Amino acid sequence: MRAMKLFNLNDPGWGRGNQNQNDDPRGKPDQSSGPPDLDEVWRDFSKRLNGLFGRRGGGRGPRPPSGGGMPSLPGPSLRFVLLLIVAAGLLWLASGFMIVQEGQVAVVTRFGQYVKTLNPGLQWRLPYPIEASQPVNISQLRTFEVGFRGSSRNKVLSESLMLTNDENIVDVQFVVQYRLLPDGAPAYLFNTNQPDESVRQAAETAMREIVGRKPMDFVLYSGRTEVASEVQALAQSILDRYKTGIQISTVAIQNVQPPEQVQAAFDDAVKAGQDRERQINEGNAYASKVLPEAEGQAARMIQESEGYSAKVIGQAQGDTSRFDSIATEYAKAPGVTRERLYLETMQEILSDSAKVMIDAPVGNNMLYLPLDKIMGQAAHAAGGAPSPGSRDTGPSGGSAPAAAGSAQAAQGQSGSGRASQRGVPSGLDSLMTSPYSN
Repeated sequence: MRAMKLFNLNDPGWGRGNQNQNDDPRGKPDQSSGPPDLDEVWRDFSKRLNGLFGRRGGGRGPRPPSGGGMPSLPGPSLRFVLLLIVAAGLLWLASGFMIVQEGQVAVVTRFGQYVKTLNPGLQWRLPYPIEASQPVNISQLRTFEVGFRGSSRNKVLSESLMLTNDENIVDVQFVVQYRLLPDGAPAYLFNTNQPDESVRQAAETAMREIVGRKPMDFVLYSGRTEVASEVQALAQSILDRYKTGIQISTVAIQNVQPPEQVQAAFDDAVKAGQDRERQINEGNAYASKVLPEAEGQAARMIQESEGYSAKVIGQAQGDTSRFDSIATEYAKAPGVTRERLYLETMQEILSDSAKVMIDAPVGNNMLYLPLDKIMGQAAHAAGGAPSPGSRDTGPSGGSAPAAAGSAQAAQGQSGSGRASQRGVPSGLDSLMTSPYSN
């Protein structure tokens, strides 16, 4: 409170001291004497300072000589000056403390030259003007649009129109997202003049280069993802070359279409291309259906021919082996072998025939030999059961017994009295007799 009263500029006693003869008896100074002199103000101020720091006495002091010149003014104490200097120094040093927010870093420069980067938290640097700091947000995901602003309808044709490899023009609109590298804040601030604009130009340059390498249909339909990845890689290499400290996170193609002026013609061309693709697909589907069937049939025929070849070859080899074995036996016993071969041959022939016509060697009669009736009668006689065909009649209108009798007559005419030893009825002995047995 004493210091506030001491330096109160509204005090009417400033520069008048306590010895003014015109002071009011009630303790108020006389206002009619006019403003105090500068010398009186300085002496009054020095007196109050001396009283504050314990120095007593003083007074008005000697007046300057009438001839002029500067008066000898008493100054403040040395202790007060030192105290002011120390306090000012501490305040100056304390101004170097700073708090770096989370997700940010502080880039410190000393007389304009980069020194270090401070991480988030309470940090200290040399106070201004020796060192200065600039906060940089490294966690913020920055986004900009190329070819449009806000909406796809709000186009920027100077950015979106690009030329493809097959000399067609496409309207490409895409979005780029990027952020700073953890140690890229100094490069972001000092290596480029406008780093954000550098990212925009690098992304647009990369997109034009990649689109210029691809055909129009690839960019419009199947190659959007591949184009976006190639643009991201190329733009990142450009930024790394300039050491911007920026990392591109995403390149997303929002819309790719032909220019509006040729949209109708392009739609017609697209429909024609779709029809062509549909017909090609139908042809491929038909070929996929027919070709496997043809290949399967060819494979089946090949396998059948191979099987037939193996069968014929095996049968021929078997016949050859059989002939060799028969020739060996024939060399040992020719007569017996001839008779056995004849009987086996006749048995094989007659086993598949139900009716046989026999030209008897005596007379001019041709005999009819119903083998099926004979076999049925033989089975009936052996088993005692009637044969299913025992009641049937032959072509001559006679019954089975009559046919059997005729067979026996034929046997009597042939003069053969031998019965077959292979289970053939007695009426067939004339047929089973080898011509080589006489």
